[in-house]
Amino acid sequence: MTTGDSDLDPPEPFPLPAAAPGAGFTVLGLRAEAQRIDPGLHVVATPIGNLGDISFRAVRTLAAADAVLAEDTRVTKTLLAHYGIATPLIAYHEHNAAAMRPQLLGRLRGGAALALVSDAGTPLISDPGFKLVAEATAQGLPVTAVPGASAVLAALMVAGLPTDRFFFEGFLPARSAARRQRIAELGAVPGTLVFYESARRVIETLGDLAAVLGSRDAAVARELTKKFETVRRGTLGDLAAAFEAEGPPRGEIVLLVGPPEAGAPAVGEADLDAKLRGAMERLSVKDAASVVSAETGLARRQVYARAIELASRQKGEG
Repeated sequence: MTTGDSDLDPPEPFPLPAAAPGAGFTVLGLRAEAQRIDPGLHVVATPIGNLGDISFRAVRTLAAADAVLAEDTRVTKTLLAHYGIATPLIAYHEHNAAAMRPQLLGRLRGGAALALVSDAGTPLISDPGFKLVAEATAQGLPVTAVPGASAVLAALMVAGLPTDRFFFEGFLPARSAARRQRIAELGAVPGTLVFYESARRVIETLGDLAAVLGSRDAAVARELTKKFETVRRGTLGDLAAAFEAEGPPRGEIVLLVGPPEAGAPAVGEADLDAKLRGAMERLSVKDAASVVSAETGLARRQVYARAIELASRQKGEG
């Protein structure tokens, strides 16, 4: 065994950029000096569009930190410049996270105060920050939340759908077959479903949601907190048809789907067969079973077995 570097040696810590002397910030035209913050990782929510949607605590934290860890430093640089903050920026994103984490954790162990932000909204929601937080807490390092804007919560606030229970899924699979299967798995969740979706795929996703979940109430929230914010409400079928006619919307999209109807009557064998036959006229056996399972609340395995039986019977009769 050699005495030189090995794969077990920790990576050489990178030097943090020098903090700006007299670090401060500007709010409402007034310049203030940033007070010191405790060492540790500070997880800071930033605006999702409107730059006014940031707390004084968040501004102070960003100004007082030794460095700000950002997904895209160009995006965060604009926010910092708006508030007159000169804190150094360090790129931390999915492509460099594995290499950067050991170095950042080393700096935290050395007493640094680091602020973690995403491009917009609350960090750790559909971004790589949770791994850094998980490893920091595992090592007993302090982690502090500086809460604020979130596209998920903003969409729930304006959708007009039940908010006592909700399930955030993030992005659904890109391929329709996998997407429908996942939608069917979520169909029985007793709460509002919340999804992120790209503008170019929203029409296909609405169609799949309507095909699997039926005529549920839903909302499409676009460009939340920005100048062209819009919220469209209706049934999944109506929204799918409307966007199909108009073409894909632009901007950031949040899709919300209301929960299944509470207290739905039990589904008898005759009703189940009728629903399956109707679904199999337009869908494959597998997709039909997924749709009917989500619609009735019956176990997918049970519905799929019955669908295969009906399909075999129809084939024999043909």
